Amino acid sequence: MGLEKKTYIPAIIVSALGYFVDIYDLILFGVIRVQSLESLGYKGADNTILGEWLISIQMFGMLLGGILWGVLGDKKGRLSVLFGSILMYSVANFVNGFINSIESYAFWRFIAGIGLAGELGAGITLVSELMPKEIRGYGSTIIAAFGLLGGITAGLIGNYEWNIGNFENWRLAYVIGGIMGLSLLILRIGVHESGIFEKSKEIENLKKGDFLSLFTDKEKFKKYLQCITIGIPTWVAVGILILFAPEFAKVLNVEVPEGEKVKAGTAVMMAYAGLTVGDIFSGVISQILKSRKKAVALFIILTVLFSALYLFSPHVTLQTFYIFCFLIGFGAGFWAVFVTVASENFGTNIRATATTTIPNFVRGSVTLILPIYNFFSYITGNILYGALIVTLIFAGIALLSLTQMKETFHNDLDFVE
Repeated sequence: MGLEKKTYIPAIIVSALGYFVDIYDLILFGVIRVQSLESLGYKGADNTILGEWLISIQMFGMLLGGILWGVLGDKKGRLSVLFGSILMYSVANFVNGFINSIESYAFWRFIAGIGLAGELGAGITLVSELMPKEIRGYGSTIIAAFGLLGGITAGLIGNYEWNIGNFENWRLAYVIGGIMGLSLLILRIGVHESGIFEKSKEIENLKKGDFLSLFTDKEKFKKYLQCITIGIPTWVAVGILILFAPEFAKVLNVEVPEGEKVKAGTAVMMAYAGLTVGDIFSGVISQILKSRKKAVALFIILTVLFSALYLFSPHVTLQTFYIFCFLIGFGAGFWAVFVTVASENFGTNIRATATTTIPNFVRGSVTLILPIYNFFSYITGNILYGALIVTLIFAGIALLSLTQMKETFHNDLDFVE
């Protein structure tokens, strides 16, 4: 344990900084969606349709990347994935600042999606294996809470009116993200591989990173599906209610002062401030209660309550609307606990695969959530009802899954499948 005691702090620092840039990149598109697509000549309904299309392409990349990085994490080690994924999404982010067509925009969002898929799972797996089980929830909480500050930073930088000649604001925001990520590669020195992973190398004929076994083995598949479904309510809140805040504000007739407008970037910034605070609270609550399940259940319920408040409060001012965005973020702020549950459920030889793919299947679930949301919005004739229905559906599924799951707080991670 001596090595672990010395190395889990650097691992937490690098994982937290990597997740910071990861979330910055992931959320930045939502912040600058309108202005970047307008710059390329797409306005009005085309802007919204192409925005949804690009988000879906990015998330599809994350689904594929989750499998790729997860398998590599179990076969080659957690560190190779941690820094390899940071390199890929940083390069894609940087190049995004120089695209000039919708086709190149889509291509580099796809590449960024693949890169973004690896960092969190690798970081959480590494830190969870390095830390004592009694406090590992705090490690995940620090990573998630600090990382989510990247969403706030994306809101600030994406909304800031830079004055750099003809170089547009949205382009500079992408370039800044790329530079931040590439700078992290310097920190590779001093971070060590997990002792539990190194120990597993000594086991003969141990099958590592067998992604298909998560579907062919009944018990593994059950755990895997449960872990995915408990995380989806977070992405319903962020991927629908927050990223499309300007559209919701218009239907809600939010009272906007003359000369101002509802900004997606500000909504994202407020939501991620809430997510950061929520992740700290949910992580600490899970440690105090010594239960991941109770903490997740509490925050899923809060997500539903705050989403309803956001969707159906009458005569809302602009300031109140942004406060509701913060509250939605707070309720959805159980990401750290959710990813820790994923890590604690699986053995060393499949842990990185599970922990990396699960959050990316949750993020990628937007490709399922959006059509369901659009369907119910269409048949009810109101996007507010569409959003409420999709929130209730996935929150209900998540709570049902929780009732079937075993508590993982006290699990020793030194085991194989």
